[in-house]
Amino acid sequence: MIQTRQLPLPHGITLSCRMAGVEGRPVLMFLHGFPEAAFVWDGLLEHFSKPENGGYFCVAPNLRGFEKSSSPTDPAAYRAKHLVQDISALIAQTCRPGQLECLVAHDWGGAVAWALAATMPQLMKKLVIINSPHAGTFLRELQHSPAQQASSAYMNFLIRPDAEVLLAEDDFRRLWEFFTNMGAASGPNAWLTDSVKAQYREVWSAGLTGGCNLYRASPLRPPRPEDPAAAAVTLPREMLTVLLPTLVVWAMDDTALPPALLDGLADYVPNMQLERVKGASHWIVHELPEQVAGYIQRFLATS
Repeated sequence: MIQTRQLPLPHGITLSCRMAGVEGRPVLMFLHGFPEAAFVWDGLLEHFSKPENGGYFCVAPNLRGFEKSSSPTDPAAYRAKHLVQDISALIAQTCRPGQLECLVAHDWGGAVAWALAATMPQLMKKLVIINSPHAGTFLRELQHSPAQQASSAYMNFLIRPDAEVLLAEDDFRRLWEFFTNMGAASGPNAWLTDSVKAQYREVWSAGLTGGCNLYRASPLRPPRPEDPAAAAVTLPREMLTVLLPTLVVWAMDDTALPPALLDGLADYVPNMQLERVKGASHWIVHELPEQVAGYIQRFLATS
């Protein structure tokens, strides 16, 4: 059964978390992306908290700025170092030995997970990334690939000062288009039922500024003539190398994050397993939940 809890962290941020399983058991943590929220992991929380699937204590926080988590108004508060601080503090609070069994992340949650695994690998044993680009390959493609620049053009919309107002118009019309415009694996978003839509509306109605601030704070976006700094971004290698055992699950029909982002990934993540999933889109967690659970289950069972 899914429980919800507000967890205050020592540095003044509170994260609204969804949890399943018995506290004190080994912990799996799940990080969502945009424009989603922690509820998208409910099926996996229930799956992995069952004794026959490991009996993990499963925790899925809403990132800062989402749902009922703290939502600072300053875009600078959404820089990677602050997001990493949130999750490292949450790990310390929920893991009795201070170390996760595995961190599972998608989209923006993956950006946080990549950074945490590179800079504080002692906090986890394993890492699972689902359709979230590694900063090294993403920066390369944003700077040099016209195809990726076109695929990521929406990012420059989301940094507009009126982005959240426009996203809320017409019953969140533009946000529903995120689901249809990034591909669909099983018909026209068969997973997007009325009940799921109601969950999304509830989250979006709580505020969209936090989600947009993730993009405003990030240096990684397609370069524009009026924003030449994006073309000159460099990242130090020590912030990019991930030595942890890592599973990357990549839906190959993701139109926002094409498979070219996998090229050269092993140079940054030498201990990597890669599952390429044909016929699935960016929303693979919704589209193929049992298949995603199976990939994670097998990865957790490996030494």
